[in-house]
Amino acid sequence: MEDVTGMDDPARPGDRVVSFTSMADGTREDYELLAHLEEEFAAGTADRVLAHLRELSGSLAGYQVDRLEHSLQTATRAHRDGAEEELVVAALLHDIDDLMAPHSHGELAALLLRPYVTERTHWIVRHHGLFQYYYYGHHVGGDRNARDKYRDHPWYQDAVDFCHRWDQCAFDPDYDSLPLEFFEPMVRRVFAREPFSLAPREGA
Repeated sequence: MEDVTGMDDPARPGDRVVSFTSMADGTREDYELLAHLEEEFAAGTADRVLAHLRELSGSLAGYQVDRLEHSLQTATRAHRDGAEEELVVAALLHDIDDLMAPHSHGELAALLLRPYVTERTHWIVRHHGLFQYYYYGHHVGGDRNARDKYRDHPWYQDAVDFCHRWDQCAFDPDYDSLPLEFFEPMVRRVFAREPFSLAPREGA
């Protein structure tokens, strides 16, 4: 079997880097090496996700809880409501990109989850910001019913329920949220799935 680590290649002793500076010049061995390293890197996705989630502690002033507590509380409510595991993980991670993309965090969180969850869960996370707008849009000069453009979508009610039962009510400083350690095994199981293996991707 060919060595793809680059460790035994005399042209690249131990450096594990490709030979090219322009992708058009890459060899089969180069791209086998990159595929191997990408697989190694992808295996650590859950660790990076959990580390980034912890960075939400203390973020977004003005609410009675920070974004980490809001995330834990949303996931706890979903779990106690009997939601399937991937939806609990989605509830935990739905606001994870608030730090880097405050104006498009739902789309980025959905992209993070997309390879590992069903299209239903991906769609709910992607659109949760619009559905959450129902609860405050009329107070800021907007249309609280903007979500109704999706009223005929098969997952419309799922997104309504996600926001109403778990998200919009998860700002209570007295709620007994479960700790992040409780959800960590769930996160690891979801991100250990074979990417894009759960559902067709057309029309999402």
